[in-house]
Amino acid sequence: MKKTHIKLLGISLLLLVMLFPSCTNDLDQAPENTAAVPGDEFFKDPASYKQFLAKLYAGFATSGQSGPAGSPDISGIDEGASQYIRGFWMMQELTTDEAIIAWNDGTIKDFHYQTWTSLDTFIAATFARFSFQIVNCNEFLRQTTDEKLNGKGLDAPTLAEIKTYRAEARFLRALTYWHLVDTFGGGSIVTETSPSTFYYPEYASRAEIYKFIDEELTALTPELKAPKTNELYRVDQAAAWMLQAKLYMNAKVYTGTDNYVGALPLINKVITSGYAIHNNYKDLFLADNNSNGAQNEFIFTVAFDGLNTQTYGGTTFLVHAPVGGDMKASEFGINGGWAGIRTTSAFVDKFPAGSTDVRGNFFTQGQSKEIKNVGSFSDGYAIQKFRNVTKAGVQGSDKSGNFADTDFPIFRLADAYLMYAECVARGAGGNVATAVGYVNALRTRAQTTTISAGDLTLDFILDERAKELHWEGHRRTDLIRFGKFTGGSYLWPWKGNVAGGSPTQSFRDLFPIPATALVANNKLKQNPGY
Repeated sequence: MKKTHIKLLGISLLLLVMLFPSCTNDLDQAPENTAAVPGDEFFKDPASYKQFLAKLYAGFATSGQSGPAGSPDISGIDEGASQYIRGFWMMQELTTDEAIIAWNDGTIKDFHYQTWTSLDTFIAATFARFSFQIVNCNEFLRQTTDEKLNGKGLDAPTLAEIKTYRAEARFLRALTYWHLVDTFGGGSIVTETSPSTFYYPEYASRAEIYKFIDEELTALTPELKAPKTNELYRVDQAAAWMLQAKLYMNAKVYTGTDNYVGALPLINKVITSGYAIHNNYKDLFLADNNSNGAQNEFIFTVAFDGLNTQTYGGTTFLVHAPVGGDMKASEFGINGGWAGIRTTSAFVDKFPAGSTDVRGNFFTQGQSKEIKNVGSFSDGYAIQKFRNVTKAGVQGSDKSGNFADTDFPIFRLADAYLMYAECVARGAGGNVATAVGYVNALRTRAQTTTISAGDLTLDFILDERAKELHWEGHRRTDLIRFGKFTGGSYLWPWKGNVAGGSPTQSFRDLFPIPATALVANNKLKQNPGY
């Protein structure tokens, strides 16, 4: 069984918490107030630079500084709910046809109903988490300038490695800014050249943040390692091409001007960069997906380990929360389900009756397809996607069954295949036969029928993205890009807090800037409608 303790850049996470001894971030404070400066003393050891970089990667996985609970990065909310992947996932998936939750935790049901407000604590926690991650990236970049490195006696190979580390830190910051611009729109641009003492950052529009991310990716990509030459879990140039392609695919939403033409060459670079489609779809979401062959499809993943990155967020959440009712927790490598997340009939219906598509892996025993009572786990089919067992059926490393080993894919090659097909369908170039070949490669793996060129419509691609990528944090962004997230052109059960679905207001294509952040920094601007 993997040990992220070793594999996450070869260091112990226990060393990392020393960098940020008191980085709590109360939700009644401006997120930008959370800068933590470790100081020059820490960087006397050349190994400290890699340790700090590891903290930045771990920022997507951990929720605090002492394991699953007790010393959170973000206070004012249950620590597990403040974890990066869990917060982002709730905003991307619970708001769509792919996921609905039974719990009564605060305002959590407002996500699926699309009735959230600027006072929502879950939204505030995710906004704070994004800011916390950006602040930490900025601090690493401050500590690794040429001026800072001069006189430290570092040899040429170490200096070259630190240059690569800096490019990776800039990528991780750009990724977080992309999540910010996608979910919240505008905000602030805070970088390593911004003041490290308290100040009020100026407001930056969505288009301005888009431009910043684009320019950053163009500048940092040449300084990353070539595709498939970096250590496991560290990014390479293919990850940067993928992120920039994602930015361009959604340019019409972010800026008002589409850029599918710009996305296509980047997608081609990703596809030809050496990554490969794994032959078994279900392997991609198992406890050993870092070693069972799935890793060859993963362009960037967030590492989780049941012993060394313990959190109630991440894939621990995605394994436990969908298990309940008649489901056997042991088959998922856990000690019990949390009976929370199911899916809607709108998603189930994308898999016709009798379909052999392995991606439609629903648990139906004791479950009704229709959801009469949102608070009842048995209303709605369960999804059996993420599991804490290996391909051989062995439980993950945490034998108590609490925490999962399953890594979470941020980018994988199958997504690039579907992005290529979408660009072709939108008339942005490319080759129809090639696009059909990419789609059929995925459908063949899924053990379902292949398509022909006439099937390659935008509606088909949107549905295919749901089938292939459901619960991986893409659905809200996809529905917005296709004009089907808000409004009445596409309804699903309990959208708008109506059993059969109801149109919602278009301003909900963006989440509100949290009220607490607006109070703390009056230079921020609220999104229209809130």
